[in-house]
Parts: sequence; structure tokens; C-alpha cells
Amino acid sequence: MPEKTRVLYIEDDIGSQRLVQRVLENHDYEVLVTGEGLSGINLARQQTPSLVLMDINLPGLNGREITTRLRGLPSFGNVPIVALTANTSPGHRERALAAGCDGFLTKPINVVSFPKEIGSFLDGYRERLDNEERLTHLEYHAQEMVTRLEDKIKELEDANRRLRELDRMKSDFMALVSHELRTPLTLLEGYTHLLYERAHEAPDDLPPELKPLITGLHTGVGRIGQVINEVINVSRITSGTLQLSSGPVRPGQLLQRIEDELVGIARQRSLQLYFVDTEELPMIEGDGKQLYIAIKNVVGNAIKYTPDGGTITVTARLVGDAIDLIVSDTGIGIPLSEQRRIFEHFFALESVDHHSSSKSAFQGGGLGLGLAITRGIVEGHGGRIWVESTGRDPDALPGSTFHLLLPLRQARNRAEDGHSA
Repeated sequence: MPEKTRVLYIEDDIGSQRLVQRVLENHDYEVLVTGEGLSGINLARQQTPSLVLMDINLPGLNGREITTRLRGLPSFGNVPIVALTANTSPGHRERALAAGCDGFLTKPINVVSFPKEIGSFLDGYRERLDNEERLTHLEYHAQEMVTRLEDKIKELEDANRRLRELDRMKSDFMALVSHELRTPLTLLEGYTHLLYERAHEAPDDLPPELKPLITGLHTGVGRIGQVINEVINVSRITSGTLQLSSGPVRPGQLLQRIEDELVGIARQRSLQLYFVDTEELPMIEGDGKQLYIAIKNVVGNAIKYTPDGGTITVTARLVGDAIDLIVSDTGIGIPLSEQRRIFEHFFALESVDHHSSSKSAFQGGGLGLGLAITRGIVEGHGGRIWVESTGRDPDALPGSTFHLLLPLRQARNRAEDGHSA
């Protein structure tokens, strides 16, 4: 059976689409239809039609602009492009031909003659302009394209200004809500801590069924506090108001604290957590509290994306006048296309449909702020953070390796004074 001749019709009016499609299909043409310029260009690339038929007054890119783009494609030098429009105002036909169209047909179509007209263009018929006419209308077409481009640039600039304003409002709202929540949370934390101590120091004074309730309340309030602190931190980083105190910091002691805090969580999930060659790291100058948050976020992230039974290894090395802290895991890995985005605010690899309230469970919950906060803290210290992974594969488990490069700054010139983080 011979292959049908393929026609691409770019038209945003549904009624016109259906009529042309039915008429041409009744004459054994294959008709591809789309209502928008960019999708039409993509279809033309993918399907290589024998003829392109299009309206001129389309949303977004108009027919003349689409024609100019198609004529720039190597495979479209000889493909007939025919304008089909209801606009018959003076100069409209000439501008379409100057833009690269081979013909100009008007709507409404004559269902009897229309297939013959299409056939004539496929057989080589072309409408022509003389050189003077063509140059005149080509210049008009170029001016029109520049004007439309200028208008689009203005629209994009206005949209960008609105987005920046919305981003500022979002950051202000985050900071305001976080601080408003912080005051009542302080009371909750205080009273919950007293209850928790009472339940563990004098358990016989309380009904036995209250102890697990108090423990759960204590855990939940602590989790709320972590979330609020994350939002406050990221709002400060975004607004450039994160205050970093500077002092001598012993990385080995920071890492020991993190190991002590996370080893129990790792053990619950049968994860092996190793800190290798981190005890004798040289002192650096920075904010010990913030660096603790940054490093713990990365190790916690490795725990979250490593299946039960896996391994997380933390090592360090000197690279010039900096320390390279390396956190490697045997987890599911990170897609190459998302290895930059994971450091953006609110970006999370897992689907929110499977969100969990636990940050340590495999692929557990979180606001997607931890790595963004880490990047802000590391860059605030003059360092940088990046990730290496061959991709994401929950079966093969290629793993990920995070690098936190922290400059020593003037730590080598400071006297050993016994201060620690």
C-alpha cells in the first residue's frame, strides 16, 4: 500500500482544523494538526511533512515567523509552505510570500477546488514576487519581527520584575511567619521538656500510659522546631542577612558530634556510618554552629537516600589552603539533570505524594531546604559544595559523593589557644 502524502496544518481554530482535515483525508492525504507555532515547528522536525499549511494570525509565533524559522531548517528548503488565512487586507499576501511562503490561500476554503490547489503546490507550483516587491515586503517583515521581539522582551522584563517581587514577598512572609511561630514554640518546647524530664526521672509518679504520649509530644515539638529553624535560616540566606560569627573551629570535633548524634539513627536502619581520618584535621576559622548545621544536613541527606543496610562514609583531605570534606553513600544516586537543582530552595528529589514526616526514613520527608541552607553556609565561608553521581537507579544503587570545600583562611597563622567549636 503506497504511503500517504503528509500535510502539517498549523491552525488554532478548531472548526477550520476539522474542515481541512476531513477534506484532505477524503483525498487520501495524511493530515497532522496543531494549534500553536512552537509545537508546529517541533512536529515539522519530527514528521517531515511534504507540505505545511498554516494560518497567519496564530497565538505566540505568527505564521510568517513560523515560516521564517522553518526555512532555516536544512530539510525545509524545498518543502512548500502555504498560508491559509481569512485576512485579505492589502500587503498581507505579499508579506507572507516575502517571509518564505510559497502560496497564499484564503478562508473559507472551497471544498471542491482546495485539494487541487494543494496538489498543485506539491507538484511544484509557486507564487512569486518580483525582486523589488520582495525586498520591500521583506523589510516590512523584518521590522515587524523586531517590533514583536521588542514587545516580548518588555513583557519578559515585566514578568521578571513581578517574579522578583513575588520572591521577595515570599521571603518576607517566610521570615515573618517563622518568627511569629518561634515565640509560642519556645513555650511549647519549655513545658514539653519539663514533662519529658519528669516522665524519665520519676516515671512512677505518672500513669504508665502517659510516658509514650509525652515522648511523642517531645519528638513532635522538636521536629517543628527544626522546620522553623530551617525556614528562618533559608530566609536569612535568601535575603543576605545570615550572620556568621568568626572564630577557631576544630572540624574533627564537629564531625565527632555529628557522628554521635546520627549513629543511633543509622543503626536503627542497619546503616554503616564511618568517619575516617577526620580526627586530626587542622583548625579552620568560621562559625562552628553554622558549619555543624551544614555538615549534618549533608550526612543526614546521605542517610535519607541510602536504603537500609547501606554505607555512608565521611572522609576529609587537605586541598591547598582548604579542607575537602567528602560524604559518600551507597544510595540511589542523583539524576545528572538534577545535580545542580538539589541545592535550590524547596527542591526535593522524592515525590510529595510519598512524603513522610520522618527525615531519617528511607526517602523520608523534609521541606527541600537542607542542601540549600548548606550551600548558603558553605558559600558564606568562602567555600563551595558540589555532588558527584553517575545517575539515579534504585536497583543498581550507584551512590552519591558530596564535597564541602572549606578554606582554612588564617587558621594556620593563629596560635593554638585551646578554643574549640
